Parts: sequence; C-alpha cells; structure tokens
Amino acid sequence: MACLRAICVPAHRSDSSGSHRDGHIHHRSGVILNAVQRFNTFTPANDPRGEHDFGVIPWYQERTYWKIDYYDQALQHGLDPLDPDCRRVMTILLASEY
Repeated sequence: MACLRAICVPAHRSDSSGSHRDGHIHHRSGVILNAVQRFNTFTPANDPRGEHDFGVIPWYQERTYWKIDYYDQALQHGLDPLDPDCRRVMTILLASEY
C-alpha cells in the first residue's frame, strides 16, 4: 500500500518550486496538495451535505480520493467542524487501494 505522509510546514518556508527548503515535503506531495486546494467541482451528487470535505482528483494518471475528517485535540473522537477545538485530518488514497 502506498502512503503519503502529511507534514505541517508553515507556508513561508516554501520556495517558488512548490517544494520546501528543508526537504520535508517533496514536489509530488506539493502537487497533490495543490490539486486538492484547487478542487472545486462540488455538486449535490458528490457533496450532498455541502461540507466540501471529500473529492476525487487525478494524480499521475491514478484516480485519487481525498477526505477531511474532524477530531478532538487528542485525535480520539469525532468533533463538530465548527468547534474551535476541532482538528482537521486529511486522508489521501488511491482509489485502487480502497
């Protein structure tokens, strides 16, 4: 199973190539995160609750899912996304691995 590890790095540490100077996020990671940020084809069929927390994107000719889940600070239990203590966790996986 292929995995993409998410690393939180402050935006000011990015250079113009999309990779980070400290090398923790490689170009491919930046490409997929950029594709998720640009995703805007939400419809009632693929986003019935209007939460904009799931999408399907192509990534290197692979159908790829992304999903955002909402957790408490300890990442133990689900939490309302409007709660100020909510932590968001994004999962990205190849459709072929689902």
